[in-house]
Amino acid sequence: MTALEILSRGPGGTRGGRHPLWRGAGAAGLVLLILAAAALMPEPWLDVNAQAVGRAPGPAHALGTDSLGRDVAARTLAALAMSVKIGLLAATASTAIALILGLAAALGRVADHVVGVLTELVLGLPHFVLLIMVAFATGAGATGVIFAVALTHWPRLARVLRHEAQTVAASDYVATSRALGRSRPWIARHHLAPHLLPQVVAGFVLIFPHAILHEAGLSFIGLGIEPHLPSIGVMLSDSLREIVAGHWWVAAAPGAGLVIVALSFERFGEVLRAATAPPEGTP
Repeated sequence: MTALEILSRGPGGTRGGRHPLWRGAGAAGLVLLILAAAALMPEPWLDVNAQAVGRAPGPAHALGTDSLGRDVAARTLAALAMSVKIGLLAATASTAIALILGLAAALGRVADHVVGVLTELVLGLPHFVLLIMVAFATGAGATGVIFAVALTHWPRLARVLRHEAQTVAASDYVATSRALGRSRPWIARHHLAPHLLPQVVAGFVLIFPHAILHEAGLSFIGLGIEPHLPSIGVMLSDSLREIVAGHWWVAAAPGAGLVIVALSFERFGEVLRAATAPPEGTP
């Protein structure tokens, strides 16, 4: 069965039609729309405007302005674009780590033991505390966020890939390849990696929303994106004192945008994971 056929299955292994693909197209379309809107947005929309301080949503500013007169809609789009870029980089790096460790664990007992211990160690630590420690150690900022997410979000996916890879490694055709003198890297590349592709894709989609949520969380406490750059976490942090003044819209727009993007990919990831699961009754 090809990866496309697997992705086109419905939850639970039934051919429910196009649920995962349609949800994937919707989630990807949302990301592309955010990136395109941010790229086409006029720069003046992000400028400080002393004549438009604290304006409520209206014709001139659909989602209002903040305490510096900056357009909230424009800043939210720019911040979401920043979150998406960081989330894609961090999720890609974390997925790559999980895949490498999962493949390594299936091809050697020592590597399997090391990967198992390392996975349980990372999972046993308080997650957000570990995020803060890694972000702080790597200098905070966008680079710190990417390192923090990449180095803390791989364990669960690695555990799934490790189990799947070990199942394939125990199959007859892999044993035949070994008997023919194929090397471990060759087996990993030609037998294990293609089999793991659906799980890798589903894992990436599930890591992505966590990446953007944790980017916002780290930026909120000052360990993420620099304060002068548009960031959902920075906007939410700044909005705390504006809400006291009755400027609720300053928090509503970035908060709603973050939730919509995160939930879109979270739901798509869950459907995709269900679609890539073996049908009931499969050993």
